[in-house]
Amino acid sequence: MNPPLHSERHVVDRIGWLRAAVLGANDGIISTSSLMVGVASAATSSSDVLVAGIAGIVAGALSMAAGEYVSVSSQADTEDAELAQERRELATMPDHERKELAAIYVSRGVEPELADKVAEQLMAKDALGAHARDELGISEVVVARPIEAALTSAGTFSAGAIVPIIVAALAPENVLAISISVVSLLLLLVLGAMGAKAGGAPMLKPTLRVGFWGAIAMAVTAGVGHLVGAAV
Repeated sequence: MNPPLHSERHVVDRIGWLRAAVLGANDGIISTSSLMVGVASAATSSSDVLVAGIAGIVAGALSMAAGEYVSVSSQADTEDAELAQERRELATMPDHERKELAAIYVSRGVEPELADKVAEQLMAKDALGAHARDELGISEVVVARPIEAALTSAGTFSAGAIVPIIVAALAPENVLAISISVVSLLLLLVLGAMGAKAGGAPMLKPTLRVGFWGAIAMAVTAGVGHLVGAAV
């Protein structure tokens, strides 16, 4: 009797959008709240803090989208160039490419005769796909998607950045900086735990890491804002 089949769920297929989402949300909270805390520490009014936050969310979302798009597009260009070269090599020297693929399998522990048969069968079905996956490390799971990464980064940045703006709109002016800092840090800890869970990693280390660096960023910006406010 054959053993029952079971489906395995892996988180590696989330790595593209998860990376962009976590980066965008964390950056949205940290950069916007740090900016607003810095402005608030300069002893300016709550309206000035709100203006700074709104400007920060617009500039930050556009910057994240542009930066992520350019970065991932560069990766996609490299992948396309590698695939084009592989197509040429498959067209001009298929036997060499088959041996190259078989050598990869041998290096992974497959017996030479079996490796040669596997390479031959895989190339008969999808030669470029086999070489892209096993020689170049390019697969559908990790392929670069610039637009997806850009939209995810911009959207999650805005979602994170809106929180300190809401806090600034509701909190009393005399506790504005501390209110923004506390709420932002709590949200960073929650997001750190959620990101770790979604990625299948232990939650404690990522949560503490994002909270620590978020606190450092806000503390330094608050100190700079206070010094500049006192000087001018």
